[in-house]
Amino acid sequence: MGSVQTIRLELRSPLFYQADSGLVPFQYEIDTGELLFCFDLDPVQSRSIEPDPVTLLGPLVFAGRLERSPVQQQSKSRRLELPAGIYLFAQERNTLDRNEFIEMAIEVQKDGLWERLRPADRLYLRYLFEDGRTVTQVFRPY
Repeated sequence: MGSVQTIRLELRSPLFYQADSGLVPFQYEIDTGELLFCFDLDPVQSRSIEPDPVTLLGPLVFAGRLERSPVQQQSKSRRLELPAGIYLFAQERNTLDRNEFIEMAIEVQKDGLWERLRPADRLYLRYLFEDGRTVTQVFRPY
């Protein structure tokens, strides 16, 4: 994995997903469509400039697939979202495994702390297929 470029991203509208408990983080195939995973972070490690990669990532909060149409009448109890807000954001034009993803998340965290931001204890992993390539994205609210 090359150097990670972290930017501040303002997501003006939420992105909606349909809950899917059968999805497994860090596995992505083109035919699975756009996926979102949400993780809690260890509260101590999420504030460290040198976090422990083994304990940084906490439990999976939810997993979901992109809703194909806003017209669909999905059960609100199964509806998930990447909320509108301001995020530390990075992406790689590749499918990252768990270790590569954690490396990218750590770089995003370091960049945020260096800028004296207070990143939240939540992290979003988004996989999608764009311009003929898979993309892995990190969203960290602050």
